[in-house]
Amino acid sequence: MAKIKVTKVKSAINRTKRQKLTLEALGLNKIGQVKEHEATSSILGMVKKVEHLVSVEEA
Repeated sequence: MAKIKVTKVKSAINRTKRQKLTLEALGLNKIGQVKEHEATSSILGMVKKVEHLVSVEEA
């Protein structure tokens, strides 16, 4: 299965609780933090919900 690298690029301040929890579920706490995930449908859906706060690239 393909892997993706998700990087947090913007702050979660003044965001909805749902978006904050989604970032936490992705393992992203600090700006600039990078996590690698399998490109499953659930992970891609979570990334889609916070795409304005993260950047995504293929690993």
